[in-house]
Amino acid sequence: MKSFALATLVALSALGNAHANVITQWTFNSTTPDGNTGTGSVLASVGAGSLSLLGGVTSPSFNSGAGSSDLAASDNSGWQTTTYAAQGAGNKTRGIEIKASSVGFENVVFSYDLRHSNTSSRYELAQYSLDGVNFIDYAVFDGGQGDTWFNARTIDLSSVSGADNNANLTFRVLATFAPGTTGYLASDATKTYAGSGTWRFDTVTVAGTTLAVTPAVPEPSSTVAAFAGLAAIGFMARRRRAD
Repeated sequence: MKSFALATLVALSALGNAHANVITQWTFNSTTPDGNTGTGSVLASVGAGSLSLLGGVTSPSFNSGAGSSDLAASDNSGWQTTTYAAQGAGNKTRGIEIKASSVGFENVVFSYDLRHSNTSSRYELAQYSLDGVNFIDYAVFDGGQGDTWFNARTIDLSSVSGADNNANLTFRVLATFAPGTTGYLASDATKTYAGSGTWRFDTVTVAGTTLAVTPAVPEPSSTVAAFAGLAAIGFMARRRRAD
């Protein structure tokens, strides 16, 4: 419960709405706790959605999530990914993709925790798509410290109306060249970038507020008919009393 509560607060803090909800969330902990952070699950722990690896990235194992915003007392796992592109190749092609429907919700916010290994790409590009095909660059995040968690990376789509009530909402987190260059930088400035470096994900969350429903306004003819019916009922009641 601690894990879920904290992750919820992290993802929803930007919404400032008492009716905000976690739509979908992955903590990567074992479905049945087994006390082993080297095991885990890529099934959503809340809601429904899908995760996939892009561009040849692999996930050979899980690893400890200690240091992420998931404060599970035990069995706290993170999703370990590796096999990123060689230096100078595959810019913005390797990483992960998250699909999560926002049907019934608005003010959507996507967040995640990411641990950069020393030789992994220092920079990550966060993207979103409203149709699951065409992606929009949201931000490049700097992970300029190796073997370190960077928590609550956030894509705030609360001002993007197309993200509301959207069955095709999709997000990507991709390794990208250092800004203004044609190559990757290692997260640890004293190290050399390597495609064998790892990114470890945790507390991947899509959140939003319940979609407001505007009450239907009766057609004028319906309103007149309703008043006529009430008048008829009143007339009949008065006749009964008179009789």
